[in-house]
Amino acid sequence: MDEASLGRDRARRRRCAIATGVAGLAVLAGLAVVGIAIGAKPLTIGEVWSGLTATGRDRQEIPEAVIVWQTRMPRTALTVVVGASLALAGVAMQALTRNPLAEPGLLGVNSGAAFAVALAISAFGATNVDDYVWFAFAGSALAASFIYVVSARRGRTSGDAHLVLVGAAVSAALGSCTGIITMFDKEAFDSYRFWVIGSLADRGYGILAPLLPFFAAGCLLALLAGPSLNAMMLGEEQAQALGVRLGLVRAVVLLAVTLLCGAATAASGPIGFVGLAIPHILRLLVGVDQRTILGLALIAGPCFMLAADVIGRVAVSGELEVGIVTAFLGAPVLIAILVRKAAT
Repeated sequence: MDEASLGRDRARRRRCAIATGVAGLAVLAGLAVVGIAIGAKPLTIGEVWSGLTATGRDRQEIPEAVIVWQTRMPRTALTVVVGASLALAGVAMQALTRNPLAEPGLLGVNSGAAFAVALAISAFGATNVDDYVWFAFAGSALAASFIYVVSARRGRTSGDAHLVLVGAAVSAALGSCTGIITMFDKEAFDSYRFWVIGSLADRGYGILAPLLPFFAAGCLLALLAGPSLNAMMLGEEQAQALGVRLGLVRAVVLLAVTLLCGAATAASGPIGFVGLAIPHILRLLVGVDQRTILGLALIAGPCFMLAADVIGRVAVSGELEVGIVTAFLGAPVLIAILVRKAAT
């Protein structure tokens, strides 16, 4: 392919990425409005607008404004942040490991958080999300750090396959420990099972606000690693020849994934398939440039989560937890993509 053809191809991909981003933002805005409108008391679009534009004391006095700002906006904001975090972490993990089936859970984030929550409930009497959110974050961070330290002992040339193997082993061990705690402590199991299913209900600004710095730091680190991840997708030797410091990039990406997924899991519980499916969908739409995919993940992840949350609220008479819905949505999408790729 000559230089002119390469230039046209880059321009076409740039236009595709811009169009995808604009369409994604429109979908995101629409889903956010629908998410605010749907609930125990449905609101019309006019009532949603009236509630959103209320100011001052009107936010505490107008019924629509109270519903919008005190219950549904916090949930919508949390959904957007969690979706963006999980999608961004999934893109980074798949690029780092060069494994299309990699997902943030390989770092032990979910299993570490689950073990810490079960321990907090059983040993320290934690009874609600506000009590054990920091246990979950600490557990995820410690598990991810341990996995990275153990895998790094083999040196720079061991490759990221060893990271995946260590992560799977530690996750299995922590899962067994969590099972032992919940098996012998009925009260711990009763509280734990509501967290582990993955939920966005009854989460207010009090949970989201203290975790925002971790979300922001993880997001910044992941985006900064984009150019280096492009080089690493070519292989470690080629990346080193291009001047990429593999150890530094690996540490930055793993720190970003830990911050993003640790905070997301602490706030909402383990939610699967977002970090696994979104990178595949974006590569299918815009190609393999990690800088573009990382940027669009900030839009696609929230869209996916908002859609799952809305479906969960309208699919059954009560409410289906978002962790269940993401599995229902993500698994068929991922299977379809893999089948399509195998056929080509």
